[in-house]
Amino acid sequence: MTTLDRFLPKVLLAFSVFLLCWGAPGLLEYAIPSLNIGLQNSQFPGGLQFAHFFAIMLTGAVFLFGYLRRWPHTRHATITMYAVLATLCFVEVTDFGAFGGGTTGVIIMLVEFSTYIALSAYMLRSDAMQCRFGAPS
Repeated sequence: MTTLDRFLPKVLLAFSVFLLCWGAPGLLEYAIPSLNIGLQNSQFPGGLQFAHFFAIMLTGAVFLFGYLRRWPHTRHATITMYAVLATLCFVEVTDFGAFGGGTTGVIIMLVEFSTYIALSAYMLRSDAMQCRFGAPS
């Protein structure tokens, strides 16, 4: 077992729980604005707010469900959700100035993209992930 295989699956699991616990209240606040939790970005239109929090919650739920159930399609479904999150991030940064817009926004976006790429490569190449999920049938 490699060093990454000792801790990265737990990091992915914790990250997924975090996404689920961030996306669910974001959707709740979107549906019931009077809650005013402070998760909504006033620069984003309503449809983007919904897509943002739904994708975050779904990404967390997909990996968490897949990890706990040893679902063979977990890796590819999670990577697909990372692509959705990256697309939303691109729109939020370029069209709505997320993360402060400009150079700062682009740098943060590129770090986010790099993280998704690294996690995706790990999930596809890792012996631990292969062992955990097997091959999709």
